[in-house]
Amino acid sequence: MELAQPRDLGQDLALGKRRHNELCRQKRVFNARNRIVGGDTEAWDIQVRDQKIKEATEKARHETFAAEMRHNDKITCILEGRERRDKRSLCKAINDFQQSFQRPETRREFDLSDPLALKKDLPARQSDNDIRNTISGMQKFMGEDLNFRERKKFQEEQNREWSLQQQREWEDARAHQRCAEDLYLKTRLQFDETAKHLQNLESATRKAVCVAVKEFNKSQATESLERKIQEKKQEQEDNVAEISNLLHGDLLSENPQQAASSFGPHRVVPDRWKGMTQEQLEQIRLVQKQQIQEKLRLQEEERQRDMDWDRRRVQMARAVLLLERQQRRQQRDLRRALDCNNLSLAKEQRLQKKHMEEICTNEPTEDYFTQFNTRSR
Repeated sequence: MELAQPRDLGQDLALGKRRHNELCRQKRVFNARNRIVGGDTEAWDIQVRDQKIKEATEKARHETFAAEMRHNDKITCILEGRERRDKRSLCKAINDFQQSFQRPETRREFDLSDPLALKKDLPARQSDNDIRNTISGMQKFMGEDLNFRERKKFQEEQNREWSLQQQREWEDARAHQRCAEDLYLKTRLQFDETAKHLQNLESATRKAVCVAVKEFNKSQATESLERKIQEKKQEQEDNVAEISNLLHGDLLSENPQQAASSFGPHRVVPDRWKGMTQEQLEQIRLVQKQQIQEKLRLQEEERQRDMDWDRRRVQMARAVLLLERQQRRQQRDLRRALDCNNLSLAKEQRLQKKHMEEICTNEPTEDYFTQFNTRSR
C-alpha cells in the first residue's frame, strides 16, 4: 500500500482545479447563446463616449474645411480669370501655328482625299485579329473565334489582379485615414491649450488698456483746454496781422509781382494773373513735343514685346505638341510589351496549374477535421 505525500496531494489539487477551470471555460466558450446575445455595458459606454468625441472632432473639422473652402473659392475666382486670359492667348497662338505649319498633307483625314489612296490601301483581311473585320465587311463570321479560351483566361486573371489591387488600395486608404485622424486630434488639443493661454493674456491686456485709456483721456482733456486758450490768442494776433497786411499789401498797392504764388515759381494767383509770357508758351510746346516722342517710343517697345511673347507662345505650343506625340508612341510601345508579358505569364500559370493537379492527388478525410476545436484555447 502506497502512502500519499503532501506534495502529491498538492499536485492532485492543482490538477483538479485546472480541469475544473477548463470545463467552465469550455461551457462559456462553446455556449453560442451567451457568446452572441450577452452584452458588455462598459464597452457600450466607451463606444458611446468615443462616438461623441468623434462627432465633436468631425464638426470642428467641417468648420475648418468650410473656412478653407471659402478662401479657396476666392483664389479659384482669381485663377479662373487668369486662366481665361491665358486660354485666349493660347488659342490665338494655336490658330496662328495651325495656319502656318499644319498643312493639309499633315492632317489626319487627308487619306480621304489622297489621290494615291488606292496604292497605299491594305488588303481586305490580314488575320482574324484585324480590327477592320467589321460585320458589314463579311470577312469574319460567328464561330470563327480561335482565341476564345486564351482571351477568357486572360480576362479572368486580369479581373483577379484588379480585385487584389482594389483590396490593397482600400487597406492603404484606411491606414492613411487613421493616421490623419490621430494627427488631427493631437493638433486640436494643442490649439485648445494655445487658445486658453491667449485668452488669459487678452484679459490681462484689456485691463492694462483700460487703465491707460483713462489716463490718456485725462491728459487729452487738459491739453484740449490749453489748446483752446492758445487758439483764441492766436486768432486775435492773426486778425491784427491780417488788417496790417491788407493796409500795406500788394493788392491795395497794385504791385506787378502780386500774381506770384508762395507755393513756388510754377504757381500763380488766379485772380491776379494777367496771362502767360512768350517764353512760357514756347516751353510748353517743347514739353508737348517731347511727350509725343516718348509716347511713340513706348508704343514701339510694347509692340516689340508683344511680338516676342507671341513667338514664345508659338514655340511652346510646338514643343508641347511634339512631346504629346512622343508620349503616345511610348505608351503604345509600353502597352505592346505589357501584352506580351501578360501572355507569357498566363502560359506559365497554366503549366503550373496542370503540374499541381498532377502532383496533389490526396484528399482530406473526416478524421482530419475532427482533431480541431477540442479545447477552449
